[in-house]
Amino acid sequence: MPKVSVYNMTGNTVSELELNDSIFGIEPNKAVMHAAVVNYLANQRQGTQSTLTRTEVRGGGRKPWRQKGTGHARQGSIRAPQWVHGGIALGPKPRDYSYSINKKEKRLALKSALSSKVVDNDIIVLDAIKLDEFKTKAVVEMLKSLNAEGKKALIVLNGVDKKIIKSAANIPGVKTTQVNTLNVYDILNYDKFIVVEDAVKKIEEVYA
Repeated sequence: MPKVSVYNMTGNTVSELELNDSIFGIEPNKAVMHAAVVNYLANQRQGTQSTLTRTEVRGGGRKPWRQKGTGHARQGSIRAPQWVHGGIALGPKPRDYSYSINKKEKRLALKSALSSKVVDNDIIVLDAIKLDEFKTKAVVEMLKSLNAEGKKALIVLNGVDKKIIKSAANIPGVKTTQVNTLNVYDILNYDKFIVVEDAVKKIEEVYA
């Protein structure tokens, strides 16, 4: 089983934690992680882009000139796609880009992402994060103590803690999330995976 040090908010080691091999110690599957990231990004697309076709553009009700005898190519409407300000041919219309991947792939991708953080030594386990008030400075100091200042950091909590979430919201490159909203894209997108010890136990319970 992989072992990691458990730190407090001041960056001092307080204990060691054995991680579950089946979640934090597997061989990362890059293909499945890639599939999960593509799926996540596709599901985030709004799909609201829309262009006007020749039937939706204003004007063009009559034929611009007669069919024959003018020397021009025949034209039926000034709103045909070849005209300036004409309709768009085969342009995008509102659609749903989302699709699903099976549960086994999702779980394997998440385990692979978590294991890759352990392999790269980018996981930081904290005994707890406690703030007495809404204070961004306290979170900045904590990141500095953990050598994560100036890096993209994902802070994973066991549950919703408004003081921590709002205090970290103003720090560029820092995001807070909970175990139940954890996803492969966020794990891989952030340089440091900072997780509370309680959250580690919950991850092991949910994905074991």
